[in-house]
Order: sequence, then structure tokens, then C-alpha cells
Amino acid sequence: MIKYLDLKDITALHKDEINAAVTRVVNGGWYLQGAANDDFCQKFAAYIGTRHCVGCGNGLDALTLILRAYKEMGVLKDGDEVIVPANTYIATILAITGNRLKPVLVEPRWDTFQIDDSLIEQAITPRTRAIMIVHLYGRCAYTELIGDICRRHNLKLIEDNAQAHGCTHGGRRTGSLGDAAAHSFYPGKNLGALGDAGAVTTDDAELAEMVRSLGNYGSERKYVFSHIGVNSRLDEIQAAVLAVKLPYLDHENERRRGHALYYIRYINNPAVSVPTEDYWQENVFHIFPLMSPHRDELMQYLQDNGVQTAIHYPIPPHKQQAYAAWSAMSLPITERIHREELSLPISPTLTDGERQKVVELINGFVPSRV
Repeated sequence: MIKYLDLKDITALHKDEINAAVTRVVNGGWYLQGAANDDFCQKFAAYIGTRHCVGCGNGLDALTLILRAYKEMGVLKDGDEVIVPANTYIATILAITGNRLKPVLVEPRWDTFQIDDSLIEQAITPRTRAIMIVHLYGRCAYTELIGDICRRHNLKLIEDNAQAHGCTHGGRRTGSLGDAAAHSFYPGKNLGALGDAGAVTTDDAELAEMVRSLGNYGSERKYVFSHIGVNSRLDEIQAAVLAVKLPYLDHENERRRGHALYYIRYINNPAVSVPTEDYWQENVFHIFPLMSPHRDELMQYLQDNGVQTAIHYPIPPHKQQAYAAWSAMSLPITERIHREELSLPISPTLTDGERQKVVELINGFVPSRV
């Protein structure tokens, strides 16, 4: 079986270093807010290209804390609007509504699956205060037009960088392109921990300090609480694991990009569509998205022939029961993406022979209906 993602194999790439790092933390006897956390956050800030990195519990918390911090700072208030891609993972939406802000869903482009920058300006109202771009599937969502819109309308630009660690735009890494960025280190991410973990990167010292305080119960020093905060901290073991894996990230991303280019060039079945080589640019391929109106049949065919795949994501946010009030919205491009998307194996441990088998199977697929 060619697994969609074999986390055991990925961890094994760095097994000895990870074991040594975890042992140091265990033997050191300091398990929260210690040297490992400081070390990773300094290294990750330098890697991303920002002045500050604040570790937190997970990617959703990172998004939530950015918005909450802006509220505490007076930049946002209840009812303000945040423009967001309609086809994002639900965590992006949860962070907005969880802060009593209003998501404004904007359709993506079919060729990039990223928010359509040509539709953003018409979605702006007097209540709009921020744009939250999501680097979906590992491709950069930022465009110069988005930056220009934010400057002209005085909007905060927040990046959801959960899927695009290491991606670049104009020589700068995603996570440094906006005012603040949220990162998830969920185990399956390009830079994955051995459990939940997240971080916020920013050049804004006030925002960084507010995020740090809010994630530590609202405390800026022990037993003194200036804000009503939460408990969301990056633990020492996860920080140590991430520090081990960070130096290998660019190399592993290149493995992903090599697999993606092979898929793009050699999958030629008319029953499916793959991205273009233009899509390959500015992309670290957390996910390789193939589109087909025969998606479910193709998925079963590949499974029957020894290839695991995944769907990102089967139900768009506006069709989820959690947001039932939005169910009447018509977002045809988003809905088509969620209906047709199939994710192919693309991990750095995928072998050249395995990717060849995936291509051969897809090219031999014949749907039962036209």
C-alpha cells in the first residue's frame, strides 16, 4: 500500500536527533516556557524572516490569539468584518466567529484555489478591518494587489500559514508577508511536531507581547493578570522536535515539489485535471490537488489498487451544520472544488517508483460514466 502520508517514516528520517532532543528535555526537568521554546521560536522567526515568534498550543489558537490580540489593542471590535477565502479549512472561520467577528467569504480562483484578489475590493464595507489570506495546499495566496488593497483601505493582513511552511514570494517567506501570521505544526504539516503545536510570527512587538500574554492566562508576569487569557503554550518537547526538523524543511519541500512536477507533467487522463506548471511556482505542496467530476470513483479505484488518497475538504464551511445560517449561500467555485478535489500522496518519503505507480494507475482509470 502506498500511504497518503506515513508519519512513522517521516519521523524516522530524524529519529536519532529527535530522540536525543526529547531526552535532553526530559532529563532537564523543565517542560514549559523554557530553553527549548526560546530556541525554536528564535530559529523559526529567523527562518520566516520576522522579528518575533510566539509559540502556542496549535494552529487554531494561533489564529484566534492574533484576532483576540488585535481586539485587546483596540484595532478590532465585536462585529467587525474579516475577508477570508470561502474554500478554507474551517479553523480559519472558527477563529473569526470565535472572536465575535464576521467572516466575509470570497470565492477562490479555479486555477490557483487561492482567494480571488479581483473579488476582494467589492467585498469591502465600512466594517471591514482585515483580510485573512490562507496559503491553501501550500501555495502562496499573497498578491501585490492584495497588499495594495490593504494599504489603500487601511486593513490588517493576516496570514494563515498552516499549510505553507517554507513557501516564498519575491524572496520573502509566507508568514512574513502580512502584519501577522498563524502557523500550525500539526504532525502532518510540512513542518510537523509529534502532537499539536502552533506559533504566531510578526514584526509587531506590541502584538507579539499581547499574543504571549493572552496565551499564558493573560499574564505578563507571574500571578499578575492584565487580560482574560487562555492556556495555549508550546511545550518544550514539541519545541525541541520542531527545532530538529526545521533545518531539513527546505530539502523536504523540494522533494514534494519534485513529486508535484512529475504529476503535473505525466498525468494525462482526460477524466481528471491537474494544476499547471504555473501553479507549481511559489508552492511547497503540502497537498497536491487533483480535480475530477469522478472523484469518489477514482478514490475507490486507487484504494483498490493500493494507493491511499485524501480529500481536502469534502464539505465547505458554508455548508457545515455549525454554520447552518449560511447554507443558502451560493459559492459555485468553492462548492466545485470541495466536490472534485482529491489529494495524491506527496510526502518527502514517497519514492520515485511509488509516484510512477500513482501516475500509471491514474492514467489507466476509466470512469463508469461519462
